Amino acid sequence: MHKIIVFAILLTMMCGTIQGITSGPHSQRKVRQAAVAGQFYSANPVKLKADVTAAFRANAAVRPVDGVQAVIVPHAGYVFSARVAAAAYAAIAPTARYERIILLGPSHCVYLNKASVATLYRQYATPLGRVEVDTAACDAIEASSPVFTCDERAHSREHCLEVQLPLLQSRLKTMPPIVPILVATSDVQQLQRIAQALKPYFNEKNLFVISSDFSHYPSCDDARVVDKATGQAVMTGRCDDFVKALDRNRARGIDSLVTSACGEAAIATLLLMSQGDQSVKIKHAAYSNSGDSPYGSRDRVVGYHSFVFYREPSPAVAFSLTEADKQELKKIARASIESAFGRPAYVPGRLSPALQCKCGAFVTLNKCGRLRGCIGHFGQDVPLYKIVEHMARAAAFEDPRFDRLRRDELDSIEIEISVLTPMRRIHDISEFKLHRDGIYIKKGSRAGTFLPQVADEVNWTKEEFLGHCARDKAGLGWDGWRTAQLYTYQAIVF
Repeated sequence: MHKIIVFAILLTMMCGTIQGITSGPHSQRKVRQAAVAGQFYSANPVKLKADVTAAFRANAAVRPVDGVQAVIVPHAGYVFSARVAAAAYAAIAPTARYERIILLGPSHCVYLNKASVATLYRQYATPLGRVEVDTAACDAIEASSPVFTCDERAHSREHCLEVQLPLLQSRLKTMPPIVPILVATSDVQQLQRIAQALKPYFNEKNLFVISSDFSHYPSCDDARVVDKATGQAVMTGRCDDFVKALDRNRARGIDSLVTSACGEAAIATLLLMSQGDQSVKIKHAAYSNSGDSPYGSRDRVVGYHSFVFYREPSPAVAFSLTEADKQELKKIARASIESAFGRPAYVPGRLSPALQCKCGAFVTLNKCGRLRGCIGHFGQDVPLYKIVEHMARAAAFEDPRFDRLRRDELDSIEIEISVLTPMRRIHDISEFKLHRDGIYIKKGSRAGTFLPQVADEVNWTKEEFLGHCARDKAGLGWDGWRTAQLYTYQAIVF
């Protein structure tokens, strides 16, 4: 792996010297006061809240993604980069709960050849209120490896982590404690040690926030070229590709290009932690540069990318039913209905693993080719054989569209069972296949579904299928599916 170089921008932005590293007693932790409120973002809480709200409103079309593990977000003044950062934060559901947020960013003030953990602080103050520091996690990380230290000069005036806090405070209903870490080294071996020490925290319990701007000071057009190359390298998820892209950008000889990413060391740390993990997927959220802002020049700009790293659930084991399983479920369904009229109850024999699998099912009753009742259950909380037993009885006696089934109808009733495979969350309708998949649309307390076979009965396009389901079943309006959670499933019908 190439050595990541300390760029001139780090040297020119130094606000401290290397002598006299301070590391006060951790028993006397203090509140870290906001250093750049009134500069990078408003110090007025009402104005700040309005600015953050506007940034998220500009990303209202972004749908939350399950399992967000990390984001890469810019740290410039809000007038330049807040909307790009909000595009990534909007992928996190407001109700998401994390044990802690681990913030990683570059040290613009001091070079230590280490990473500095903010063990000196118990809280970070912002105009929107104070944020708790996970002091136990900070202490544990600092003690885990000599590659960590605590230097107050790195943290007291650093803006790159501070500017993320109002956005997180506004997005999350429950703000977890934070672990602020500044990566004050560019040595690859040190970065590998940092990544190795932090990797145990790289799981679904924690959110990593990587703070980095991208190209610094080329022209607007050159920035787009450089930032596209860097962004594509991030999307590969491989640290080597990222480092090589930085090298290629330097070799372009672009006027005034000082760096391709000021937080390159923090980004490299994330890639070192996540590469090789097949469950981690990367999504590009947004891009712009300061030249796109009415407050910025187009001659010398800074580029802003944001990315979302999320965990894709492990693919479900293929679900299937044997003919014997289907016969068993039909016996269970009919016996459940007949037992209500005093006929002997059916006692199943040894049940196969498939019949004990927790998945949903619909039971449909037809009489002389016409619907006589249909009830289903989507939850994956009850064994299949029990769901079929309960839904058969419900279809016979609880469907509000029909009178209760009478004894004299028993012999003319045909039973159709639709066993639903475990549901899978999708984030794009290209993942939904008409006629093969059923759709389940959910937003807040509203939800609705169409079974896969509905597509065989109508002549709708995929968008019409989703529109009818959103409007007619979920009560969300024709375009309600666009901002709702979408799930697909298949049905085994017999």
